[in-house]
Amino acid sequence: MGQTSISMAIEDFYAIHGNYSTRLLLHTEDSNKDNVQAASVALNLLKNHNVQAIIGPQKSSQAAFISDLGNKSQVPIISFSATSPSLSSSSLPYFVRTTLNDSAQVNSISALIKAYGWREVVPIYEDTDFGRGIIPFIVDALQEIGARVPYRSVIPVSVTNDQIMAELYKLMTMRTRVFIVHMSYSMGSLLFSKAKEAGMMSKGYAWIMTDALANIVDSIDASTIDTMQGALGVKPYVPKSRELESFTRRWRRRFQQDNPNDQQAELSIFGLWAYDTVWALAMAAEKIGVENARFQKPKVATNSTHLENLMVSINGPELLNAILTSQFRGLSGEFYLIDGHLQYSIFQIINVVGKGEREIGFWTAKHGISRQLIHNQGKSYTTLMTDLNPVIWPGESTIVPKGWEIPASGKKLRIGVRTSGYTEFMKVETDPLTNATTATGYSIDIFEAAIKKLPYAISYEYVPFEDAQRKDSKTYNDFVYQVYLQKYDAVIGDITIRYNRTFYADFTLPYTESGISMIVPVKNSKQKNPWIFLKPLTIDLWLVSLAFFIYTGFVIWVMEHSENTDFHGPSSHQLGTMFYFSFSTIVFAHREKMEHPLSKIVMIVWLFVVLILTSSYTASLTSMLTVQQFQPTVTHVHELLKKGEYVGYHTGSFVEGLLEQLNFDKSKVRGYLTFDDFTEALAKGSKNGGVAAIVHEIPYIKLFLAQHCTGYTMVGPIYKTAGFGFAFPKGSPLVPDISRSILNITDGESIIQIEKKWIGERNFCQKEDNVISSNSLNFRSFWGLFLVTGAVSTCSLLINLTMLLYKRWCKMQNINHDQSFWNRIFLWLRYYHQNNDIIRHMVHIATTRNMVDATNHEHHVNHREESDNATGDNQ
Repeated sequence: MGQTSISMAIEDFYAIHGNYSTRLLLHTEDSNKDNVQAASVALNLLKNHNVQAIIGPQKSSQAAFISDLGNKSQVPIISFSATSPSLSSSSLPYFVRTTLNDSAQVNSISALIKAYGWREVVPIYEDTDFGRGIIPFIVDALQEIGARVPYRSVIPVSVTNDQIMAELYKLMTMRTRVFIVHMSYSMGSLLFSKAKEAGMMSKGYAWIMTDALANIVDSIDASTIDTMQGALGVKPYVPKSRELESFTRRWRRRFQQDNPNDQQAELSIFGLWAYDTVWALAMAAEKIGVENARFQKPKVATNSTHLENLMVSINGPELLNAILTSQFRGLSGEFYLIDGHLQYSIFQIINVVGKGEREIGFWTAKHGISRQLIHNQGKSYTTLMTDLNPVIWPGESTIVPKGWEIPASGKKLRIGVRTSGYTEFMKVETDPLTNATTATGYSIDIFEAAIKKLPYAISYEYVPFEDAQRKDSKTYNDFVYQVYLQKYDAVIGDITIRYNRTFYADFTLPYTESGISMIVPVKNSKQKNPWIFLKPLTIDLWLVSLAFFIYTGFVIWVMEHSENTDFHGPSSHQLGTMFYFSFSTIVFAHREKMEHPLSKIVMIVWLFVVLILTSSYTASLTSMLTVQQFQPTVTHVHELLKKGEYVGYHTGSFVEGLLEQLNFDKSKVRGYLTFDDFTEALAKGSKNGGVAAIVHEIPYIKLFLAQHCTGYTMVGPIYKTAGFGFAFPKGSPLVPDISRSILNITDGESIIQIEKKWIGERNFCQKEDNVISSNSLNFRSFWGLFLVTGAVSTCSLLINLTMLLYKRWCKMQNINHDQSFWNRIFLWLRYYHQNNDIIRHMVHIATTRNMVDATNHEHHVNHREESDNATGDNQ
């Protein structure tokens, strides 16, 4: 394929650039797929033909040694098929890679794995420089997305059919079902044929090919394609063009002419890279003009080797630089090199279906995965499965493989269990006759319910923890550590999710309430406080209420005094009436009647305020007289520290270390094993050899309170924890599925039934909210009410005073209330005329406008007085 493309490239280039003064002359040698032979023919080309450049070390292992020869002779070594990342321009400056570096595709592969949610991947690669070179980059890329590599399958080049079948059967016994294949065509075709024979190209498996195989899918024979059905692949994207279509047709005819005895092959990207390589070299040769190429003989000793006697190209550095700076649009797309390597940023994702490949999407470094090439610069990077076209998976399945399975022929999951200090959570028993292990308890019911809700079946068995009888504080740490040692596939029980334990195990979401609290005794308040009736309201609320009682009574007295005879009489009588009327609203028993409408408005608002105050007072006092009979002896952990009280904990719990962090003295901390020990210690008290409080985890406290319904309560929490969870190996794919099942359980009725079975009724016993004393009501809770009644009273008072002053003024001025509006305004302005210059100016204006009305009014008044006098005389 490469030879046909190279020959056609020379012909096409000089057909277009016939005026160029340079020509490329080919000296073709065959390495026969042997590294030593490749080095031998390269040395022959350099020594006997004085070639200016060498194109086409096919394998990475060949390119590595030939590039050393290029460094010594300053002759560029250009490869369009050596893809190993181990070939670096820093160590091999005269090596030019006009193909893709294998490491460039690892991000597209990791994005594909992330899109389908796979957590474990096994790479399968050949044991060559080409195969090994990409693995560190793949592992790093997978770690960045949270996927892990539990195993690496290395296939020797000289592998036999039996050996490869043995390796495949080994993979079948593992749970991982996602494989990345990085192989040459000869080994890849053998692997897939044996995988199909072993039944691994069936439903539930996922295979991803690197570009080494994906690039040549169209050139693979039909029998091999049939073994690859359902596999995915990533390869560099080649944009379509008229030039490419024309070249592809011509290439097919030329390949058939050059190789009449071979099966017709399809042009792959390697043929395009070979074509573009020749164009880049031809343009570089014309640029520097190598028609007069010169070589310099090195200065070496007479007994030197052939390698030391290699001629050094004087034009080599200039030619290398011209190649590295070449940039043009070739058949494979944009051709440009960075650090001696061809650059690509767009990868095509394919699915092997039928007789060839089917495009399911693209990956770009800027936008991630998409169904179509994205030219919108504003789109963000995404890796969503929905951004890909549907895939036909192995076994002609359309269901996305979950990425792992419990092998049918493998062992059951070994679930580690241990008897808890509280058997309600976990109790493990072993039958002495059958040696069968049974486990019961709250944690077991949660685990088994979660397993039943999984969308697939899991076979497991309970295995008791051998050191479960140990009574030191490291028991649970050691229990979880067994997962890291691969003794168990998981451990379950009342295991608190702790930071230090996450270093060697992954935990599910918690299935219990989290936190650390205290168990404390409650005291019965036998001595009654004679002033308890004052406690429902705080001092500020009492004072404000008293002030508003007086103020409201005063406002009503002012408004009713001028018109209501009930508010007349001696000063002492009026003062008594004012206070009595205000305070009698509490029982709605005032005998005085109100006549003024504003007084009635004020009273309605005040009655509303009094109703709310009395109702709140009654409720608060009732709560104090009943609830306050039971109060915790300790309300905060700092009380224990301040008083130097003794504190208890469950022996073997991490709470002991927590108490030390809270600055409790070791001598003040005492450990106990059972609930009976707790009650005995709390009954004795801190001063009599017991403790003032027990610090424990909330799930255990709920169990304690369910069994000891009176005399104790829970105070806290005083510390936050993550709760109880199940531990699995790091990176286990079971963790997210089990966590989702736990969420399903804890959000429904199942958790209530399980708690009722093992802990008891949730509200059967005395809880924390039954024993906390009621708080007094304060002014901040009612300031809005006082604001409303104060505003209504004040406004009513101001309106009433304004009306009284106006009436008095009218009486003093002997003004008839029947006068017109303008006359009243005039008289008011005249009243203030002598004291205000501005008013004086306004009076002048008003006088001008109302002179006629005022004069007419005076005549009218005089006429009425004369008529009245005449009538009186007649009478």
